[in-house]
Parts: sequence; C-alpha cells; structure tokens
Amino acid sequence: MNESTSPPVMVVTGGSRGIGASVCLLAAQQGYRVVLGYRESRKEAEEVAARASADGGTVLPVRADVSVEADVVRLFETASEEAGPVTALVNNAGILEGQMDLVDMTPDRIDRVFAVNVRGSFLCAREAIRRMARSRGGNGGAIVNVSSAASRIGAPHEYIDYAASKGAIDTMTLGLSKEVAAEGIRVNAVRPGIIDTGIHASGGEPGRVKRVAPMVPMQRAGSPEEVAHTILWLLSDEASYLTGTLVDVSGGR
Repeated sequence: MNESTSPPVMVVTGGSRGIGASVCLLAAQQGYRVVLGYRESRKEAEEVAARASADGGTVLPVRADVSVEADVVRLFETASEEAGPVTALVNNAGILEGQMDLVDMTPDRIDRVFAVNVRGSFLCAREAIRRMARSRGGNGGAIVNVSSAASRIGAPHEYIDYAASKGAIDTMTLGLSKEVAAEGIRVNAVRPGIIDTGIHASGGEPGRVKRVAPMVPMQRAGSPEEVAHTILWLLSDEASYLTGTLVDVSGGR
C-alpha cells in the first residue's frame, strides 16, 4: 500500500462486468480510488462507477484497449493524474472466442487472444511497476493477475488457446514476483474455475455453467464476488508475505 495518508489507488482492467466489476465495487467499498479500464462497454463501466458512487466510493472509468501500448500508457497516466499514485493493479482484462478444436483455429484468432490476455497483462504490469518500484520513486504495491483453472486443465475441444494464454500468465506471475520483490512489489494470481459470468456466452455456450457445475466437487459455480474477495485479500496487508502464489478459486476442481 501507499505509505501516504491519501487513499490507495487501484487500476482494474476489464472492469466493466463480471469479476472485474465485482473487484471495482468491493475495492471502492474498502476505500480504494479505482480506475476502471474498459475497451468497449462504456455504458456498463459507467454503471459500475455510479453504483460505487452511490455507496460513497470512487470509480473512474477510462477507455483503454490493453493490447495497444499507447492505450495502456494513457490508462496509467490518467490514473496517476486524476486519482493519485498507483498502488495496486488487477490484470483482469481477458477474452476468449468460440469453442472449437485447435485444428480449426485461425492465426488471427490466436493472435487476438494472446494480444489481450498476454501482451495486455505484460504491458499493464510494466506500467504499474514503473510507478510502484522503489528504485523509481514509488512506494511499492501489489499486482494480482487473473489467470484461470483452464491453464492447468487445458480446455480441450473448447478453447485451448485461451487456456494456453492463461498458462503464460501463471509463468509471468512466478517470474515477475521474483524480479520485483526487492522493489516492494508483490505479484500473485488467482485461477478462477467455473464462475457465473457472461464470458461463457462469448465462447458460444451461454448455458455452460449449468452443464459443467456438476463436475465441480462443490457442486456449484462460483460467483464473481467470491473471486473478488480473494483478489482484495491478496492485495491487502493481510497477505503481506505472499508473492509468486497461484490461488485456485475453483470449488476444488
């Protein structure tokens, strides 16, 4: 956390819905100034900001495509100028495409998934570190990357490109945590399992949660709020000796 008396500042990418929206709302409740990055869903982003404001919190929506370097730089510059020194990053922005086998995937599809899920996470982490690192005048901070249980399951016949992109996030988390530990920055990841959000519709199966939930040992899907609580804990001082950790939020799956 920032050592000053001003409220801590959190950047959340992909914050207009699902897990990201839940993180924004919970963080605002806990006293963060939240900068919500979104790519297309302006209306939803503004609705999240309005909900936070109604509860006395602060969420600032900023349009940014995390796969575009200039957008990422602008997102963090806006955060610094309008909210204050960034102390926390939730790398949540991610996409998946329609379910299919690898044999039918096009290079464009693979590039799109990796551009957002991997390059975007790297660029956002880079900009956060440039502002948090003690050697660059920062006060340290914490990063949580949103990976997926798919990174260890593989998502065969559905979206192994998405699963592979999240495997890259796992590896980035482990390596980056060691790179920046001495800078006062902690880097961890959560790996959600079957969470009841709209991302399943993006894969072409809106009813996927109902189909897959019986395979979960806890016999149910998780909620975005359950993942958000885990993320906020990882960012908090209660997790001050945790870094390089991958936390499965998957109901035992």
